[in-house]
Amino acid sequence: MLTVQVKEFGGPEVLVPVAVPDPEPGPGEVLIEVSHADTIFLETQLRAGWGGEYFALTPPYVPGGGVAGHVRALGPGAGTQWLGRRVAAFVDGSYAERALAPAAALTPVPDGLDLPAAAALVHDGVTAMGLLERTALATGDRVLILGASGGMGTLLVQLAHARGARVVAAARGTEKQALVRQLGADETVDVSAQDWPERARTALGGAADIVLDGVGGSLGAAALPLTAPGGCFSAHGAPTGDFAALDRADAARRGITVYGIADAQYPADEIVRLRTAAFAEAAAGRLAPVIGERVPLEEAARAHRLIEGRGVVGKVVLDARR
Repeated sequence: MLTVQVKEFGGPEVLVPVAVPDPEPGPGEVLIEVSHADTIFLETQLRAGWGGEYFALTPPYVPGGGVAGHVRALGPGAGTQWLGRRVAAFVDGSYAERALAPAAALTPVPDGLDLPAAAALVHDGVTAMGLLERTALATGDRVLILGASGGMGTLLVQLAHARGARVVAAARGTEKQALVRQLGADETVDVSAQDWPERARTALGGAADIVLDGVGGSLGAAALPLTAPGGCFSAHGAPTGDFAALDRADAARRGITVYGIADAQYPADEIVRLRTAAFAEAAAGRLAPVIGERVPLEEAARAHRLIEGRGVVGKVVLDARR
């Protein structure tokens, strides 16, 4: 089967197609014929060598962690009901034509949801649903979403709008702002403008009850003062290179609850529950993952260039079909 491996830490060019034997499912495992694989910004950071203190990766390795496809084979005790089913799952190394997953970690893909969309929701659907639960977002809340035009940001805009929140979406450029308005944002703010925090404050009507920071860095830090006393700030993103350096003392003085990336990590049963909820919303037409590019698996290096170039609106997914 074809895989794409990181042969050494470096730029996108270190992603190379490599043929390897098909894996064999062990006890409680299934073999998934991958249709599409998710990509997230973190994978480009890890490929470049960032995050060694958090992730034990040694090249060569197959990157990625989320797939959608069909169950092709079963290991002992995996459960015959899975054979041939359309499923999605977290796996170790998703840049591959086939991947192994524990049967207990599988999420069925419902009728009405295609496999590219399921792949786009594998990670981001779980996190988006979990964030809204964690912050207890409710009707009437004023919500500021940073990175609103990205794969998860576009989901958060739709979900927050559907729950009756006032959504202010921060994105870069007119095209991305136009998209998030179509998805339900009440107001948009261009973060390339130097005075974007002031514009966001005006759009929010003074402050945000909830800030969902999917970008980190200086942009995330600049959003903390926009959080209302007693509000919530979720610092779950770091595509700028690091998580936001927040003034925790100021947050404590104003009674702001700060959540970090650790608060967006879930046990296996919760992952399945949250993903099932995201799939149900999408199958019912209430949630639409935005896929900006579908890239053949063997061109994974191009996919990483697209992600790092930040020109793609929404998700980049890999197409493993041949």
